[in-house]
Amino acid sequence: MPSKKTSQLRQQPARSAPRPWLRRLAVPGLALLVLAALVWRFMDHGSPAPTVTAARAPAPQGQPFFHPVQGGSLPAVDERSQRRRQLLENYQLADHTLCSYREGSQYPVGSRPMAQNADQNHPNDPVTEMNPMRLQGGGADRSVQLQTSQSRVYMAANEAVAFSLRAVDAGNQVLPLVITRAVAQGITYQGTRQTPQVSIPFADDGGGADPVPNDGAFAGVLAPAQSGLAGFNGTIRTQVSYTVNGKNGMVVFDVIYTPELPAVWTGQPREAVENGSLVFVLPANVRMPGRYVISGRVDDARGRPFALLTFNDVLGPGPNEVRLTMFGKLMRDQEAAMPLTLRDVDGYLLKENTDPDRALMPRLEGKVFTSQRHPLKSFSDAEWQSEERTRYLTEFSKDVKLAKSELEAFDPGQPLPPSACGPKPSAR
Repeated sequence: MPSKKTSQLRQQPARSAPRPWLRRLAVPGLALLVLAALVWRFMDHGSPAPTVTAARAPAPQGQPFFHPVQGGSLPAVDERSQRRRQLLENYQLADHTLCSYREGSQYPVGSRPMAQNADQNHPNDPVTEMNPMRLQGGGADRSVQLQTSQSRVYMAANEAVAFSLRAVDAGNQVLPLVITRAVAQGITYQGTRQTPQVSIPFADDGGGADPVPNDGAFAGVLAPAQSGLAGFNGTIRTQVSYTVNGKNGMVVFDVIYTPELPAVWTGQPREAVENGSLVFVLPANVRMPGRYVISGRVDDARGRPFALLTFNDVLGPGPNEVRLTMFGKLMRDQEAAMPLTLRDVDGYLLKENTDPDRALMPRLEGKVFTSQRHPLKSFSDAEWQSEERTRYLTEFSKDVKLAKSELEAFDPGQPLPPSACGPKPSAR
């Protein structure tokens, strides 16, 4: 007779054999564990992960259990490429920054190629515009284009400014224009006393500021020092009303006027060769001490706009010398044709916390001084040096060195890309 224990065992269900789908999952599951371990090893130790081919096992119903890695490579390879690309970009950026600063600072701020300052080459050229006719009641008539010009925007004491306007149609044919009113008045702030209005006559008779008679261009001149605006300091607005084709239009001209003369030019300019550079020396008598910003343009013997020279320093009261330096290396690098001509000098006293922020000196228009025919070899070809430049070059060089070491440590043996600095030009 069976025992009680035997009966209990018989009553328990027999353990079934391992199901086939579990066997099919075991092999790919193990492969996934191996792949994960290899990825962890690479991420933890930073060493390159070997190329591994994913194991393939029979999949249920003929479908793959997981998608194999493209090309049989681990994602770690892509991460490594991205890291190298980032280190390479860091190195190239640091190198470009160093080379750009070195190139841009080889000449001092006060002696720059005119090609870098083309907008300041002709400071006395008139400001010209063409805009649709602005109607007095608002809006615009685009069938009428108004050509305007003014000889200057900033005005020193005793200077005058010329305005002109002409109307044309879409085919650039001149339209009959009649000036009905033209007045100038200083712009004042709320609570301040208004300035008087000054009438400005406009004419198309070939006289005064009008070069060609009866060409449809009307011109007028504003001379604040000879009017009720002689003592005004700030923006003077001239409003001109006119009619074209039976329609009333309006245009405004703004100038910034300073009635005081902070300094005046005195004596004859001269030249000097100092520290391997050519210096233009301009005597001046300073009435209002402070920081002055003075600019002059230099052309070479071929008539080529060559350089913009700038003086930016504090001048005390009384007799002074403004020194505009033509840097030696700039002349050597760009092979200046001697002699050099200094022209179109303008300057102003910089004023803080006030509007306008400057008081203009009288401008020196046209040729101011022509140098002697110095041989280029008499000037230095050395780069400009200063404490600030040395400090910046040192810091940018440190950045390049650090970026280079990181790239070489990550990928030793690989050549570095060529430097943006390129070969140094040989001295002439």
